[in-house]
Amino acid sequence: MSASLPSVVFLDRDGTIIEDAHFINDPNAVRLIPGAAKAIAALNNGKIPVVVVTNQSGIARGLITQAQYEAVRAASEEMLGAEGARIDRSYFCPHHPDVSGPCECRKPASKMFRDALGDFGVTAEKAAYIGDRWRDVAASKELGGRGILISSPMTSDEDRRRAREMDIEDAADLQEAVSRLLSLTEGGAPK
Repeated sequence: MSASLPSVVFLDRDGTIIEDAHFINDPNAVRLIPGAAKAIAALNNGKIPVVVVTNQSGIARGLITQAQYEAVRAASEEMLGAEGARIDRSYFCPHHPDVSGPCECRKPASKMFRDALGDFGVTAEKAAYIGDRWRDVAASKELGGRGILISSPMTSDEDRRRAREMDIEDAADLQEAVSRLLSLTEGGAPK
């Protein structure tokens, strides 16, 4: 029995789509991770909404401004567009608990995901969550859907351990994760 396509794919930004430059504030410093645009374009071609959900605590910490975040987001999306890929919407959390106090949106909390599900009018059972940190995919267990932890230089052994304990699968990168999501509709088993 083959599975159906995801209703939406949630992607982390730093370490998943672009290189994690630690509080990136310069659009000229944006570097796409090899294969990320191709993977996103494959989702676009499948008519699957692609939604970025990202923690940006540098805003609360005063390390970047919201305008700098927006400039980096725009540069990232422009680079993706040049390679035929599109982000349908982005959600970000500007908070940090040590500075702005607790919030409902900072991952692993699920508010940004719930907001996106409502905005797109889809249910979580068929959603996919892909990121390079445990917090990026943890909502898959709370809300439903499929979490895939990919590897980046920022993926810690603790992230891998927590993901394994939650039965979240792993993949080498975004391209492999997306390939698995799309191959399930073509015969049932990941390629």
